[in-house]
Amino acid sequence: MFKAAIIGATGYAGAELTRLLLGHPELGELVLASSSQEGEAMASVYPNLLAGGGGNKLLGSRFVDPTSALAGADVVFSSLPHGIAEEHAAKAGERGILFIDLSADFRFGDDEAAFVAAYGKPWKHPELHAASVYGLPELNRAAIAKARIIGNPGCYPTSAALGIWPALASGLGKREGLVIDAKSGLTGAGKEPTKSTHYSEAADSLTPYKIGEHRHAPEIERTLRLMAGAPVGAIFTPHLAPMGRGIVSTIYIPLAKETSVEALRETWAAFYSAEPFVRVLPPGMVATNRNVRLSNYCDISLHLARGGKTAIVVSAIDNMVKGAAGQAIQNMNIALGLGESSGLAMLPPAF
Repeated sequence: MFKAAIIGATGYAGAELTRLLLGHPELGELVLASSSQEGEAMASVYPNLLAGGGGNKLLGSRFVDPTSALAGADVVFSSLPHGIAEEHAAKAGERGILFIDLSADFRFGDDEAAFVAAYGKPWKHPELHAASVYGLPELNRAAIAKARIIGNPGCYPTSAALGIWPALASGLGKREGLVIDAKSGLTGAGKEPTKSTHYSEAADSLTPYKIGEHRHAPEIERTLRLMAGAPVGAIFTPHLAPMGRGIVSTIYIPLAKETSVEALRETWAAFYSAEPFVRVLPPGMVATNRNVRLSNYCDISLHLARGGKTAIVVSAIDNMVKGAAGQAIQNMNIALGLGESSGLAMLPPAF
């Protein structure tokens, strides 16, 4: 049994972590921390987490301060705004605690310049970043198993990279001219309301945003470069969709040679044959956010255009699960030597 702590538990990702961890069969104790709402009960913020008549012994009744949450923990999840995680990672490291960060702070390895360009905040502890591992299990499973600091990937980069990787690894896809057209639910914008996430602005509307300048673009470029072993040229455009959760990325990949859709599917299916959370869909099916909702799966469907010269890959995830909390638990399972699918075996609901 392990003890877990969540710092920043009141945000959407923190609440989803709480929900999923409470269903983990090997969780012994869960401590929730919030600087802004210390002393309050989690259920007062998220009534879906109210305990039944017998109570829930695993769920602490009140938020504690972040430093107190570290006591005796085996793993600490940080679900805080960008630029804050370093000090908590340092404290966790002093105690030998596994630290998993759901912000962007540890997603760039030791490339401080790339992080500063995207997020504008220089690092105080470069040595922590040099020791961190990018937490995309399909890419870095062996390193994650030995890591003490894990940077959980962004939601858009997870969907895009998993959709593209087999094309790069097989040599079928060219490394230039890729287009990633992605749509996200409103939870991807975080809990704090803005004008663009107001119901009257977001309902009945599909809105491109941060065109050519989204912060996830450098992370996508870095991940694809790691996958290909060389720079990859990709244009990424995000859209805000009128739905609560989910990401659907439609990806256009110029091919090095003409091929058939059957050959494409065989390539992707063989590549992910051992992956527990990547589902390459059978012919005739299209990946949608509905069919991955509330699960840790990434669904991928393969299509062709331009006479077999362009692959169209549709990659769908739940942005709050495989794109955030679920992937963080998957990383924890690997790093703590637990079953990788433990606590994550739920299938998506039918409707």
